[in-house]
Amino acid sequence: MHDLSRIFKAYDVRGVVPSEFDVEVARATGAAFVRLLGAGRIVTAHDMRESSVPLAAAFADGATSQGADVIAAGLGSTDLLYFAAGSLDLPGAMFTASHNPAKYNGMKLCRAGAAPIGQQTGLAEIRALIEAGVPEYTGRPGTVTTRDLRDDYARHLRSLVDLSRIRPLKVVVDAGNGMAGLTVPAVFDGLPLTVTPMYFELDGSFPNHEANPIEPENLRDLQAAVRSSGADIGLAFDGDADRCFVVDERGEIVSPSVITALVAERELRREPGATIIHNVIVSRAVPELVTERGGAPVRTRVGHSFIKAEMARTGAVFGGEHSGHFYFRDFWRADSGMLAALHVLAALGGQGGPLSGLLGGYARYAASGEINSEVADADVAMNEVEKAYAAQAVDIDHMDGLTVSLADGSWFNLRPSNTEPLLRLNVEGRDDATMCRLRDDILVCIRGGRENS
Repeated sequence: MHDLSRIFKAYDVRGVVPSEFDVEVARATGAAFVRLLGAGRIVTAHDMRESSVPLAAAFADGATSQGADVIAAGLGSTDLLYFAAGSLDLPGAMFTASHNPAKYNGMKLCRAGAAPIGQQTGLAEIRALIEAGVPEYTGRPGTVTTRDLRDDYARHLRSLVDLSRIRPLKVVVDAGNGMAGLTVPAVFDGLPLTVTPMYFELDGSFPNHEANPIEPENLRDLQAAVRSSGADIGLAFDGDADRCFVVDERGEIVSPSVITALVAERELRREPGATIIHNVIVSRAVPELVTERGGAPVRTRVGHSFIKAEMARTGAVFGGEHSGHFYFRDFWRADSGMLAALHVLAALGGQGGPLSGLLGGYARYAASGEINSEVADADVAMNEVEKAYAAQAVDIDHMDGLTVSLADGSWFNLRPSNTEPLLRLNVEGRDDATMCRLRDDILVCIRGGRENS
């Protein structure tokens, strides 16, 4: 058996196939998953990677060996798997490495109702059970049944957003050869949209660009296509289509914080006074707008397990992260890039102006984006930065790494990576000049030399 400590991450299982993650690990995980949850039935789905089919089959073999019946949904996005786990009220397993390169694969696991499984909520126990050896089950083995849930998934998403009065829109969609190539046609069917598809061919080797739209270079083709075609909007999805990024009619990339603010405002119109979740690196414009609209903003750590737990605790209607993950109470508190895209299309199509004009009021500050720095010791580097800014800070907190707020309204968050010797820096200021000065000064403190992004 491989070294599971390398692949059992904070929120999922992920590693290089087959040197770190193979069918043996998948089979043992399927058995441990069923054993831990006492599940009689589970549901699975997988992405388009070549290794996903045998890994999903091995997981199902492990699950059935413990007496569980498996509903195999086949090809699907991660939010389709969450739909399945929610609507069928079954534990689920999605086989994907999301935006990672082709040599990787992984598993995202959830309980019935799409409740997340991470290190603190079952993943550590699953790993321990595998390492100890999953006890043999002596009863009747389970069965595997295939079931296509794509149409049910599409109907459910469309039921959550009123699209009945939107005007015709020209939309360019970059699926990045990932699962949006399968789900976009199903979800957009029947809507007044003229869609220009880019890289809809399912190909886990990602021949055109990495399926990671948080990196600006992976959006260049989409930006160019929006400009050349005169489209109203561009949408980009990552490999498993649970994240969505937006490009406006000018070909400019829209910050996910702006999309968070837009969707938050829409949800507050529908449910006045509702709670909205945002993580520590989302723009301060989000809690400001939520407060102005009569809602209750609640701040959390970065990461879907923290967002979903806080949504469950507070009954929040919506949550957003700067990484392009958007969470909806009415979607079992799970994240869905497709549902966020429908909200943006509904907002754009419900008025006559361009997307840039619609979103102008939500972009109040200048942001650096996330900047990574390699460090020998993350704790030492963070302590040095905190000491350097302690005298001028109006607030310092350690909810997730180090967050420092300054008197001029600018702020920064510095937090360590879960998996690499990196510090991740996010800076926001009242204007570009203020943000750039603060960003560069912090990078000098971290890196020991004058550098920028």
